[in-house]
Amino acid sequence: MLIAGLAIAGMGLLVMLGGKLPWLGRLPGDIFYRGERFTFYFPLATSVIASIVLTLILWLITRR
Repeated sequence: MLIAGLAIAGMGLLVMLGGKLPWLGRLPGDIFYRGERFTFYFPLATSVIASIVLTLILWLITRR
């Protein structure tokens, strides 16, 4: 439970610092469309990289 809490706190810290990291959320695979009346943004590449990083972290934590 302690590890899960630390992981959630780490993700929260990443979200808070996300605006200060210039590459986070602006990768080449992210989908961004600005129309006349709306804007659509889907961080596809950022999500894939975050998934890979979290998978590696959890794999390192759980391996014995």
